[in-house]
Amino acid sequence: MKEGRVTMGKTMEQFKMRMKKWKEDIFVIAEAYKHPDTPFYMKVFAWIVVAYAFSPIDLIPDFIPILGYLDDLILIPFGITILLKLLPDHIIQESREKVATTGNVKKKNWLAGVIIILLWATGIYWVVKQSW
Repeated sequence: MKEGRVTMGKTMEQFKMRMKKWKEDIFVIAEAYKHPDTPFYMKVFAWIVVAYAFSPIDLIPDFIPILGYLDDLILIPFGITILLKLLPDHIIQESREKVATTGNVKKKNWLAGVIIILLWATGIYWVVKQSW
């Protein structure tokens, strides 16, 4: 029985480390988006991945059992992996260095949150106004 707890604890620790790495990679992608050498189509894809990661609205709402979290656990890591494979190495390296020196991963980005909330509130207001 104790072996099962040790294995589960190790698995949870690996999962936490992977989540921390993905969180860092989101900020690396956000920095790569700003890099002048990043091709336009990669900027569009990076913007979509970062916006989806930070958006409080999901394709499948989180309150739906199991499926609600699967989109977050599949789509975001998939987007991160694709971007990190397609972006040139020098852009990723410079972006990682910039994130490490600025410490963006640790601080909460309130401005981005406010902008996302305002965009959704505007959209909801527009839909309600159109239906009256």
